[in-house]
Amino acid sequence: MARLTARPRLVVVGGGVLGSMHAYLAVNAGCEVVLLEREDAARGASVRNFGLIWVSGRRGGDELALALRARQLWERIAPAVPAAGFRANGSLTIAQTPEELRVLTEVAQRPDAADRALSLLDPASLREQNPAIEGDALGALHCALDAAVEPRRVPEAVRTAMAEDSRFRCVYGRHVVEIGDGVAVDHHGEQYEGDLVIACVGAAHRGLKGWSGDESGLQRVRLQMFETDPAPYELSTSIADGDSLRYYPVFDVPARADLPEPSPLVALYRIQLLLQQRLDGRLTIGDTHAYDEPFEVATHEDPYQHLRARAESILGKALPAVRRRWAGVYTQAPPDELFHLEHVDERTVVVTGAGGRGMTLSPAIAESVLTDLGVLDTVVA
Repeated sequence: MARLTARPRLVVVGGGVLGSMHAYLAVNAGCEVVLLEREDAARGASVRNFGLIWVSGRRGGDELALALRARQLWERIAPAVPAAGFRANGSLTIAQTPEELRVLTEVAQRPDAADRALSLLDPASLREQNPAIEGDALGALHCALDAAVEPRRVPEAVRTAMAEDSRFRCVYGRHVVEIGDGVAVDHHGEQYEGDLVIACVGAAHRGLKGWSGDESGLQRVRLQMFETDPAPYELSTSIADGDSLRYYPVFDVPARADLPEPSPLVALYRIQLLLQQRLDGRLTIGDTHAYDEPFEVATHEDPYQHLRARAESILGKALPAVRRRWAGVYTQAPPDELFHLEHVDERTVVVTGAGGRGMTLSPAIAESVLTDLGVLDTVVA
């Protein structure tokens, strides 16, 4: 571990949510921080997601503990970063078949259900929780701890919250091409030296001299999503469908074995419905999962049509017009890692691989890493 100065200087590579959270916690702990972002604004997985703070689906044990800590930190950070749009809206996972309802019933009886603030709702109760749901629903699992933020705003909002602090500097348009021994070198050859370099590289596993993700077990995942015009109704919670039961660890209960096989389309694209309303009323809807590289450039229409129909069956009404579609790529660590932390040398680390949990876990990951590196003597936020 590096010997830190009295006022540690950190170089953080990557201006997505993970890099921005490392910078934010470090500055609030009294460090000097230079944040390097290769684009003019974050453009990767940090802004191509639902903006869900998703406690409900996490695996029990260490993963749930990290998610619960992250949820606490989000609540504390939110007043200082209002543009992030944090709101504790909760979530509903909807059962539309008896088999799905049995899974949710068993999940609500898990020993850690109270830690997750889970409760099973009947049709009348779920509609009381979210009156906009008027379609087919036999029941729902409510998670009071789930929350939401505005993903396209979060990285910039976090950095803006530090803009007036003399200890913080953000340099845009600087693509870091080499790291090592506490130094980051950008594409112009300019060097940035600190007590520590923390490289939050996202899905960029190659092209960085001093580190390569080829031997790290990291895997990239591609997803498809879309967004509608503002809806003429308000969704008071985030929404997930029964296909989500196939993916999230929390739903790995005995009743899951009785779920029928998914349709060929759902199986092919590994589709689940997640639905989140943005602060401006637009609906963000997805998603799909693809793991085999090289990923296709084009998006596929069939999954979008399936997701539209699935959302409309739950809401009981037509969706507003679709205005934009996109694909994104995130990176996930091996199954035995909550995220990937690699010590390149005593003064340089790489942090990536949070998978689809990045927005949820980012503040707790940053706190954990900075504590591991000796930067944080006490918990700060």
